[in-house]
Amino acid sequence: MKIFLSSLLLTIAATPVVAAPATPVTSIVRTADLDLASQAGQRALDRRLSIAIVDVCGTASAADLVGQNEVRRCRVATRQRVASDRDQRIAASSASPIEIAAR
Repeated sequence: MKIFLSSLLLTIAATPVVAAPATPVTSIVRTADLDLASQAGQRALDRRLSIAIVDVCGTASAADLVGQNEVRRCRVATRQRVASDRDQRIAASSASPIEIAAR
């Protein structure tokens, strides 16, 4: 029997490239259809989190090396912040939302 869980909320505020205040970027990762007790469910969660991280951190032009570095830093930092909450949710099979904010 599958364990149905609520949504996992992933909220990230993008780091501004200029001094203007940034609008927080939010992505909601649905987990209700995943069995986080199984490896297949955990892999599906990891794929969904990876897609959400790419979405909230955005992309940069191949000609924009500074922008590419910012995107890379955002993805690494976001993945590190999400990792702890992800592991806790899997261990507890909790449906509590995960809220993350970037600096």
